[in-house]
Amino acid sequence: MSSSSGRALEASDNELILSAASVWELGIKAGLGRLKLPGSVAAYVGEKVEQGLRVLSVDWTHAAAVEKLPSQHGDPFDRLLAAQSLAEKLPLVTGDRAFRRYGVQVIW
Repeated sequence: MSSSSGRALEASDNELILSAASVWELGIKAGLGRLKLPGSVAAYVGEKVEQGLRVLSVDWTHAAAVEKLPSQHGDPFDRLLAAQSLAEKLPLVTGDRAFRRYGVQVIW
């Protein structure tokens, strides 16, 4: 993680939001053994929610907005995150430069 993204995450005036699509991806990776957490994904995310993290649900407008995105990124999770970011006017904290091509505001 870059120093600027770390500062953005630690700033007390910034609301931290996690997409439900990211929770889904965490669950898949943990289930496949590609992600090790101290407990379950539900326990991990639940703890973060108790600490003030907000989970952004995926609604049909986010899912439908994927259709309008250029097909430059094959990862369906990333495409959904880009659609949510654009629809909700929220920046993404990511090192993946592909998001910039969608017009997403990236913090890294």
